[in-house]
Amino acid sequence: MSALDGRTAIVTGAARGLGAEYARILHDAGANVVIADLLEEEGAALAAELGARARFERLDVTSEEEWERVTASALDAFGAIDVLVNNAGIANAAPIEHFTLAKWRAVIEVNLTGTFLGCRAVVPAMKAAGRGSIINISSVEGLRGSPALHGYTASKFGVRGLTKSLAVELGPAGIRVNSVHPGLILTEMTTRIDPDDLVIPLGRAALPADVAGTIRFLAGDDSAYTTGAEFVVDGGMTAAIAHR
Repeated sequence: MSALDGRTAIVTGAARGLGAEYARILHDAGANVVIADLLEEEGAALAAELGARARFERLDVTSEEEWERVTASALDAFGAIDVLVNNAGIANAAPIEHFTLAKWRAVIEVNLTGTFLGCRAVVPAMKAAGRGSIINISSVEGLRGSPALHGYTASKFGVRGLTKSLAVELGPAGIRVNSVHPGLILTEMTTRIDPDDLVIPLGRAALPADVAGTIRFLAGDDSAYTTGAEFVVDGGMTAAIAHR
C-alpha cells in the first residue's frame, strides 16, 4: 500500500507550478486529488493526465460560495477530505510610497483570506473524520522582510500566524496544521528573479520537486505528531547572513 491510499487531498493553485507538483506527488502516494484553480484548461489537463483518482474544480479562493461548492464536490466524489494544501497565491511589488491600496487588497485577499476560507471550509469534514492535515504554503517572506513585497510579506507572515492559532485550536480534534516556507523556486511566478542576486548556500534555485517531498510528509502519518510547525525549504537562504 502507498502512504496515502484512500485519502483525499484538495490542492489550490494546482493547475501548474508548485501546486501541480504537489498534486502529482500526493496522487503518486495513493491519494485522490482535487485540483482546484482558476486556470480551467491547464487544471483539466492535469486531472486528465493523472486519471480516475483526480478531478479538476474551478475555484476562486476568495469566494466563500466556491469553497462550499468545491468541498461538497470532493465529499460527494470521494467521501472525505483528509488533506488541504493552501497553495494558491499571487505577488506584486512596489516601493511603499507607490504601493496602492488596490495592490495591498489584492494580495491579502488571495494569499491570506483565501487560506483562511480554505481552512474554515474543510474543518467540518475533518472533525467528523477525527483527523486531517492542513498544509499552508507560506514563504521565506513569512520569516523575513523583503523590499517592495509589502503585501506579499504581510500575507505570508499572516499565513504563518494563522497556522499556529489553528494548530492549537484544532489539535484536540485530530487535525494537524503546519506551514511550509519555500525559498526561490523556479516557476512561472519567479522568472524575473535572478538566483545569483540571492545568497543561497546550496548554490541554486529549487525545482518544485524539491519542495513536494515535504508536502507528502506532512500529508501522511509519518508526521502524525507534528503540528503548528514551520518547514523551511530554502536551500539555506534564511540561515545565511548576506555579505556585500
